[in-house]
Amino acid sequence: MATVAKINTRRKLIDIPEDVFQTLNLKAAAMGTNLKKFIEDLLIRESEDMDDAEVYRYLVATRPEGKVMLNSEEKKEFEEWLNQHRK
Repeated sequence: MATVAKINTRRKLIDIPEDVFQTLNLKAAAMGTNLKKFIEDLLIRESEDMDDAEVYRYLVATRPEGKVMLNSEEKKEFEEWLNQHRK
């Protein structure tokens, strides 16, 4: 019997303008799927297309705490933690 991996998902209620709703609904129907699946697939493809440099630029701009260098004690603690979790 094949094992199916469960993917964790989240629900998010969104508001879509009526004209966008109709357009996406038509595109979904043309592709032989429903609107929910069509939007999910669009979002998955968009997230897969993001490159690491783009994500890094965003994080540097919005999360300045990532720019602070570790002191030697913090670096040592992190390296010890990392070594414990590599095993």
